[in-house]
Amino acid sequence: MIDLYTWTTPNGRKVSIMLEECGLPYRTHAINIGKGDQFAPEFVAINPNSKIPAIMDPDGPDGKPISLMESGAILVYLAGKTGKFLPQAVRGRYDALQWLMFQMGGVGPMFGQVHHFLRAAKEPVPYAIERYVNETRRLYSVLDRQLAGHEWLAGGEYTIADMATYPWVARYEWHKTDLNDFPGVKRWFDKLSRRPAVQRGMAVPKV
Repeated sequence: MIDLYTWTTPNGRKVSIMLEECGLPYRTHAINIGKGDQFAPEFVAINPNSKIPAIMDPDGPDGKPISLMESGAILVYLAGKTGKFLPQAVRGRYDALQWLMFQMGGVGPMFGQVHHFLRAAKEPVPYAIERYVNETRRLYSVLDRQLAGHEWLAGGEYTIADMATYPWVARYEWHKTDLNDFPGVKRWFDKLSRRPAVQRGMAVPKV
């Protein structure tokens, strides 16, 4: 059984969605980042970067245990372990990986900055709000153009790129985005929202 160390954030929910989609048995450990659980020595031993999520798989490569940090790396690992949600065809695999990297390098960091400056900053910082809101809309436009002509981000196949991006889009209200402005994204989002495994994964951890 895989041990999942996570919290109620988009990055954490990427992995719980993947675990649910793959049907892998896992045990959840809630790491309350609001209380500083991520800095506890027991967790730092698993993830030296003190971020969630992280996993420990007793049945790793060659049958030996492995611990992994970084949500994107965990998704790639689980796809390799199960042979699911990452295309076997070389071109399709790179299509999926480029959209996964788009999420890791763009969607996550930029949406996260919007969340911070709109919700957590002690006082408004107009320059930062304008900068990150504009970049967030630009990223939505990129997603929308891709999804206007494709069922899923990597084309015709549901992959880890979709799972990685969905939990960030699910917080569209946090970054004051109207999904009706991006019809391709809205169609994709609504379709993903109906998937039972996505619904279960988004409810992890139960707090």
